[in-house]
Amino acid sequence: MRIVFVHPNYHSGGAEIAGNWPPAWVAYLTGSLRRAGFDDIHFIDAMTHHIGPEALREKLAALKPDVVGTTAITPAIYEAEAVLKLAQEVAPNAVRVLGGIHGTFMFRQVLSEAPWVDVIVRGEGEEIMVALAEAIRDGRWPTERRKIKGLAFRDGEEIVATQAASTVKDLDGIDPDWSILEWDKYIYVPLNKRVAIPNMARGCPFTCSFCSQWKFWRDYRVRDPIKVVDEIERLVNDHDVGFFILADEEPTINRKKFIDFCEELIRRDLPRRIQWGINTRVTDIMRDKDLLPLYRKAGLVHVSLGTEAAAQMKLDQFNKETTVAQNKEAIKLLRDADIFVEAQFIVGLDNETPETLEETYRMAWDWQPDLANWAMYTPWPFTPLFQELRDQVEVFDYSKYNFVTPIMKPAAMTRGALLEGVLKNYRRFYMQKALFHYPWRGTGYRRKYLLGCLKAFLKAGVQRQFYDLGKHGYFSLKSRDDLDFGFDRTRTIAEAQMADWESTAERAAKKRERQEAIRAQGKARAAERGADREAREPVRACGGGGQMAEFVLPDAAPQAAARTPAE
Repeated sequence: MRIVFVHPNYHSGGAEIAGNWPPAWVAYLTGSLRRAGFDDIHFIDAMTHHIGPEALREKLAALKPDVVGTTAITPAIYEAEAVLKLAQEVAPNAVRVLGGIHGTFMFRQVLSEAPWVDVIVRGEGEEIMVALAEAIRDGRWPTERRKIKGLAFRDGEEIVATQAASTVKDLDGIDPDWSILEWDKYIYVPLNKRVAIPNMARGCPFTCSFCSQWKFWRDYRVRDPIKVVDEIERLVNDHDVGFFILADEEPTINRKKFIDFCEELIRRDLPRRIQWGINTRVTDIMRDKDLLPLYRKAGLVHVSLGTEAAAQMKLDQFNKETTVAQNKEAIKLLRDADIFVEAQFIVGLDNETPETLEETYRMAWDWQPDLANWAMYTPWPFTPLFQELRDQVEVFDYSKYNFVTPIMKPAAMTRGALLEGVLKNYRRFYMQKALFHYPWRGTGYRRKYLLGCLKAFLKAGVQRQFYDLGKHGYFSLKSRDDLDFGFDRTRTIAEAQMADWESTAERAAKKRERQEAIRAQGKARAAERGADREAREPVRACGGGGQMAEFVLPDAAPQAAARTPAE
């Protein structure tokens, strides 16, 4: 049985300006499938190679697949659907499979707008994909598809979601097959080195309102640090990788295992051959301030901090559980440890103004991170913040949900003015860094790295790839109010998806009602108990007489309510 995976040809002008990123998903799926006995696996990276529809058609026709699989984050969903539409035309008997975060949560939308998608893998794909491939190989597809956990598909007019599969409990049992990738294509521009994105942990215990990753991975799990270093050593030895970024949402959460990971890298002398970066929380940097020299010795050179906002009000809205002061302190700690620090800001909510945008610039310059990034708020349709703001969302063209296109229209600004404000922040920040900072930061690794980052920015700017400026027709400051962001206004929420949302919202409302009723019942019972105690002879402190203070306090009932089993 021949399996062909395709990475969709989607580009946004965002993170890709730093290089071509290896699609780790295909390595993890391929590794699991090979261990299950599937050897005839092929991969087409349409994104990295800029493979258009006709060229892709030719490649699929030549391969004659039995299964065609692709994946999609939200902005790539239409390209992923188009891949499977081509597969239907070229190899009509092949089973067409979609995975990824968008399909996981928006399967009713996808199956409504793209009925040629045979099946959607919901959640972590390794174990589900193996079960699906075995069913296809053994002739149990589609007759036994309802028995396979973690799938969604159409059965006539019905959209079916099978029971959710459990998360992968044994992460150490996952062995990605990195040989499926053409490694000479995946270069990190600032250092001109091959780059990898291995995985040490999955999940996140935090619930930031704008993020969906914690919902996708569900529970937090960590691999054995020794096995992670084994994998990194193979990437260095077998594929000449010189830089890696841990794919984890927050790799420093498990402090002990992160320390073990760093110490093992040092023990094997790997920092001499490879450096790396992470995303993490401000609070973890504050916690580990005395360990930062160890992290740097282990090869950690770049930390992207989820500072998110310069105003405390926005931090609270995002449920970040951090303060502005902590953001500034964490940046200083990292710079003192000779670790490059990148500050992330989310802008473009409905309450954005020219003044708040200016505040983020002033704050970024005051904090003095090495790099700063302003990302447009993107209302992922499966996040808590989207549900809060849903009535304000006007654009459902998911190809634009890419962190660089202003999906939300602030009440006090046009989308063009918002984009111009963000670009103004970029221009001022990096112009000053280029003139007064980067060229003068020593003569070694720091200077080389920072100038490499500047080169990546300049290259993207000249080619008009940065922030999709070429696609938007952005050429001058005067054009900001006339920008055409290319929204497809015919895109709407499918009836099936809307019904699912409404049903979910109704269940959540009923749950809140039940919880409130239980709380009220508990408080009422606590008040009754308090009244009964008052009717009896009051308890005296130390057994004293009537002149002694009563032991039962006036707020005893609320205290009792807080302890009631009903809570």
